[in-house]
Amino acid sequence: MKAIYRANRTRAKLHGTAKRPRLTVNISNKHIIAQLVDDDKGVTLAYATTIGSNLKGTKTELASAIGKEIAEKAKKAKIKTVVFDRGSLIYAGRLSALADAARKEGLEF
Repeated sequence: MKAIYRANRTRAKLHGTAKRPRLTVNISNKHIIAQLVDDDKGVTLAYATTIGSNLKGTKTELASAIGKEIAEKAKKAKIKTVVFDRGSLIYAGRLSALADAARKEGLEF
C-alpha cells in the first residue's frame, strides 16, 4: 500500500507532453519495462521491454540494455528531453543503471 502512495505522490508532480513525454519505468522481479508516455493524448510513444527478448545478463545489465533501447527509440521519434517517472521505486540499482544508459545515449532528463 505504501508503494501506491509513493507512486501517486511522485506522479502528481509529473506530466508528459508530446514535446517532453514522461519516461515511466516498471521493474518487476523478472522483467524491466520502460515507456515514453504523452499524458495530454494518453498514448504511448515508444516502449522497450525484456519480455520476449533474447537479452542475457544480470538484471542490472538488462536494465542498461533497456535504457539504451528506449533512448534509441526516442531518437527515432525525434524526442530529446523527457520527464523521468520513477514511480514508487528508489533511484538506485537497476533504475539507476537504466537512467544512466539512457543519458549516455543522449536522452536528457
